[in-house]
Amino acid sequence: MTTAARPTHGRRAPRATGEDRERAILETFERLLEERSLHAVSVDDVARGAGISRPTFYFYFASKEAVLLSLFERMLAQARADRDARMQALAEDDPQRWREGIAAFHDIFRSHRAVTLAGAEARATSQEMRDLWSRVMGEWVDEAAEAIEGERARGAAPDGVPARALATALLAMNEQVLHSSFAGHEPALAEDQALDVLLAVWLGAVYGVVGA
Repeated sequence: MTTAARPTHGRRAPRATGEDRERAILETFERLLEERSLHAVSVDDVARGAGISRPTFYFYFASKEAVLLSLFERMLAQARADRDARMQALAEDDPQRWREGIAAFHDIFRSHRAVTLAGAEARATSQEMRDLWSRVMGEWVDEAAEAIEGERARGAAPDGVPARALATALLAMNEQVLHSSFAGHEPALAEDQALDVLLAVWLGAVYGVVGA
């Protein structure tokens, strides 16, 4: 004998898990940043948009700055993973590796423009954000300097200013150019030009090829 199926109407919706709530907070916060500045977004705004109470928000994050840090760390991790995946298909001596290295971070920062700009804004007041950015920039400088030294060692790039100093200057340029482009500050490169221009400057600085 079979049992009749119970009707589904009136059944309670599944309860949200902790992962669901955290994701709702992150997604709501990024959406609000697309509409207003970091300063203008409040914890109440985020909690209401995520469908939770203010106390529940604080169960997951200590502040709205902590939400921003989490979003930024996720972006950086995704960009690094994308870069590594792109480079796996390229030979060690392929100049295209420079484009992929720049493009992976350019693309993720561009697609999450609001978080990128909010992160830059937060560095003025948040020591945690400054520490995160300093650590990340330091890692990028180390990686770029090692790559420049490798190109010089194999005879592909000429000797010049110390590799670490060159890497530091080039990465600072990337940061300023991309920020101005995404924020619409003038003068600024058009978004669809920024990657090509940055790549040309990097190749010129590393290999001495003008207009590469």
